[in-house]
Amino acid sequence: MTRLHPLARYHHPESEQRLVVLLEALSGSDACVDSTQALPATRTQVERVHYPAYVERLASLEQETWLDGDTIGGPTSFEAALLAAGCAVAAVEVGGFALVRPPGHHALPDRAMGFCLVDNIAVAARHAQDSLGLERIAIVDWDVHHGNGTEAIFSEDDDVLYVSLHQWPFYPGTGGPGTSDDTTLNIPLHAGAGDAEYAAGFSELVEPAVRAFDPDLVLVSAGFDAHEEDPLAHMTVTEHGFEELARRSAQLGPRVAAVLEGGYNLATLPRLVEAALRGFEAA
Repeated sequence: MTRLHPLARYHHPESEQRLVVLLEALSGSDACVDSTQALPATRTQVERVHYPAYVERLASLEQETWLDGDTIGGPTSFEAALLAAGCAVAAVEVGGFALVRPPGHHALPDRAMGFCLVDNIAVAARHAQDSLGLERIAIVDWDVHHGNGTEAIFSEDDDVLYVSLHQWPFYPGTGGPGTSDDTTLNIPLHAGAGDAEYAAGFSELVEPAVRAFDPDLVLVSAGFDAHEEDPLAHMTVTEHGFEELARRSAQLGPRVAAVLEGGYNLATLPRLVEAALRGFEAA
């Protein structure tokens, strides 16, 4: 797996070890009922949400290059990005949880950002619309960072509702107070927010908005960096809190699928994902 992405040598938090520890932990877990590998996404699928010139840039990388201040790409990065997006597509088809990297929700239509190369959940949403006949999509994002890329991609699409609960003020500096509209619901939360604040945000804002939207499919950008022991943020969500977020998310529509975003404590990530799997299964 180390050949897929060159981040490890830089001690980058978004390394291949995130998937290594997850797959090792979940291979014998009762929470992982079934698992499968997915085919890579096609360039056509990726270009439904990203500009062809940007996709070509990723495909043409011949050496390790910093694509923005904290996002690196190299000769095998496009392969990894296509595999991640393809796994997200497969998750939509089977109602699964795509355990992928690189994450995706910061990737803008024309550039990489925030560890993200391709917006995996956006590729999956377009696949659901174009190939599965699922017209109305709600994306619920509980990564600790605002998913500015996903919001930008669907900002003019009335058939996609984007909902984000995230730390504010914080990276990437978007999604603050007063930035919601008819198909975007941003819920900025103060540093230190935990299970109670996330539960209140769901009950008071997320659930009414998504149910009023009446989606055919709910997609979850499942980030675990709001955990109390994550090194990159300042929130206090617990293992039980993530189980509850998954359970509530799965109750919002007739179909649900999830895609892994952040979560950078290798010691806690496996049990947090297991908790979310329990929540999705219990709904």
